[in-house]
Amino acid sequence: MRMHAVERWFGDGFDTLHPALRELHRRGGTLRGPVTIEFGHGLAGRIGRRFAQRMGVPVEPGETMLRVDIRSDGDVLHWDRLFGASQTMTSRFVPVGAWPRGHWLETTGPLRLALSVDTTYGDWRWHPRAAWLHGVRIPLALLPRVQAGKRIDARDGYVFDVAVTLPWFGLLFRYGGVLAPDA
Repeated sequence: MRMHAVERWFGDGFDTLHPALRELHRRGGTLRGPVTIEFGHGLAGRIGRRFAQRMGVPVEPGETMLRVDIRSDGDVLHWDRLFGASQTMTSRFVPVGAWPRGHWLETTGPLRLALSVDTTYGDWRWHPRAAWLHGVRIPLALLPRVQAGKRIDARDGYVFDVAVTLPWFGLLFRYGGVLAPDA
């Protein structure tokens, strides 16, 4: 059996993920469900809407449907998100090194992030380690803070969450919800 990028990158650490996360990343799949989108208040909210719009996230707060198509080949992890019926956000993750010291290079539009992974409790939490915008290295201290991850809840729902904050401003935007696999 040919190993895909995720399983190969994790190596023996692949078993630290919840069994449902292992299966999703081994076989790929589509997840769907409602997510709630929130923005900060005042200037933080205005900054958050601009940042979200550039990433492909809707700029209207409230609930919308999210479809995430996840697949992995031998070299790349692909995430294609569709918010509502029309707004797309595509990410490509290229593995560098191996877990637990390695990272993934995520490319979403003009932004590229180096992200390490924490698997405490079987979850998958991303931790930014470096960033580039249009190919120019940006100190992490100058970028908004991103907290993102996925986990399986007690009912085997796929809990997906992303929060973007900025020091002194607080929340810029967040989205998340419980997604279910397509049959």
